[in-house]
Amino acid sequence: MALKVYAYKGCGTCRKAAKYLAEKAVDYKEIAIRETPPSKAELKRMLAAVGDLKKLFNTSGQDYRALGMKDKLPSMSTTEAIDLLAGNGNLIKRPFAIDGDKGVVGFCENEWDDLLG
Repeated sequence: MALKVYAYKGCGTCRKAAKYLAEKAVDYKEIAIRETPPSKAELKRMLAAVGDLKKLFNTSGQDYRALGMKDKLPSMSTTEAIDLLAGNGNLIKRPFAIDGDKGVVGFCENEWDDLLG
């Protein structure tokens, strides 16, 4: 499976990740996260990779605040949270890069180096 990067064109962090990937000459498929959020299966694999449900959420985003997720997330089941994320790409921390069972959210160069091995 090839590297998939869910991103938003207006996101500076996503642009940093794209620049990093270009500099490393990495072949990847970029997907518009708002229009096509990751599947529930991909979200579950990412959760297994990052180990914390909150890390999947764009906690600084307007949708996160508007939905009161700070208060709701602690009492949500994993299934409820995955369903919510799969239906609203704005809630997902980006960039969201997944390759098989490995993945990273956000952009930290060291984490991306580890992902690309």
